Amino acid sequence: MAEAYRDYADFLAEHFDGKVQKISINAGFSCPNRDGTVGRGGCTYCNNQTFNPDYCKPQLSVAEQIEKGKRFFNRKYPSMRYLAYFQAYTNTFAEISRLSALYEEALAQPDVDGLIIGTRPDCMPDELLDYLSRLNESHFVMVEYGAESSCDSTLKLINRCHSWNDTVDAVNRTADAGIPVGLHLILGLPGENDDTIMSTIDAVSQLPVDTVKLHQLQIIKGTKLARDLEARLYTVPGYTVDEYIDLCSRIVARMNPAIAIERFTSQSPASLLISPQWGLKNYEFTHKLNSYLKAKGIRQGDLFNR
Repeated sequence: MAEAYRDYADFLAEHFDGKVQKISINAGFSCPNRDGTVGRGGCTYCNNQTFNPDYCKPQLSVAEQIEKGKRFFNRKYPSMRYLAYFQAYTNTFAEISRLSALYEEALAQPDVDGLIIGTRPDCMPDELLDYLSRLNESHFVMVEYGAESSCDSTLKLINRCHSWNDTVDAVNRTADAGIPVGLHLILGLPGENDDTIMSTIDAVSQLPVDTVKLHQLQIIKGTKLARDLEARLYTVPGYTVDEYIDLCSRIVARMNPAIAIERFTSQSPASLLISPQWGLKNYEFTHKLNSYLKAKGIRQGDLFNR
């Protein structure tokens, strides 16, 4: 860890000799809190249009999406290798026969070296985990879980329809199967403050997690969260850039130094974003944060409590 924190490049370097790039895939899945399996309406903050690239359309086959993604990246990185990233919605929410066919279609494409599967912690049955464990013997396979928070009251408020215990169980079973694990966390959710956020960081730091993605809460047009805030049903912290840099610096100091921090921010299309209106690209924010960490002499794990 040459810099102030262990980053995603550090993690990837342990698994691959050269550079690899994710290619996002939308395989047309839904979520169990959308279709009535465990709830309806989906997560209150969610609009999948905010993170799907233009080449990532469910009307296209997995192979077609990968080919379009490769053409997009090949213009700048002609010798790049790729990881097929099943990103949109819940990518384990289907019969195993359908899932395995899609995963193996992705792995059959030239220059694709592995899979990253985004899902929910309540959607990883043992049978599927066994299959992924076998697949991991011949290909790189990673599972990313949307945990969002360790606070069950928050998870209920945003209609996640799963608990923190579901996350703990899924992470432990996945790690026990020998599969790398990533977690997504959202900072600034309704009802949360610095204390609840740091409690989540402490809880994550005790789990066998390989990577985390941190996302500032974004208020997106057309979501239930946006309507609830407009109706003043609750408030959210609404960090300024400087406040969020300070928060991230304290998270870095608190985070288990064995965990790679993949990102600190997300970037939604301006046409959909209500707030925060920071006017910064992800890399610009990261540069500001890195400068702050260096100036303050902060390093990952300085305050990690084993």
